[in-house]
Amino acid sequence: MEDRLSRVFAALADPIRRDMVARLAVADATVNELAEPYAVTVQAVSKHLKVLEDAGLVSRSRQAQRRPVHLEAEVFDLMTKWIERYRREAEQRYQRLDAVLAELADDSESQTQTREEDAS
Repeated sequence: MEDRLSRVFAALADPIRRDMVARLAVADATVNELAEPYAVTVQAVSKHLKVLEDAGLVSRSRQAQRRPVHLEAEVFDLMTKWIERYRREAEQRYQRLDAVLAELADDSESQTQTREEDAS
């Protein structure tokens, strides 16, 4: 069983697909336009697009003779929410660690002052 988030991250694991997403963020493009900068066949680009399409990252429409590929940006909201949740949890752990370290530093400083007072 594969959830949508896993399909999205798996689709973006490939650098060519990430580059295609970056280019589609600027403007829609046809398969041939997307294939231009790569040293791969148009069929290989179509396979990459199929993976992106199955993950819900892109869609294709028909405009006369063109069949442009469109980036479905709302999928990034799903990714952003997932990443933000774990970023917040990690930040809270660091804040707790900072508090513990500050408390340890205060305890160490007060023990040093006590020893100095006892010695004098």
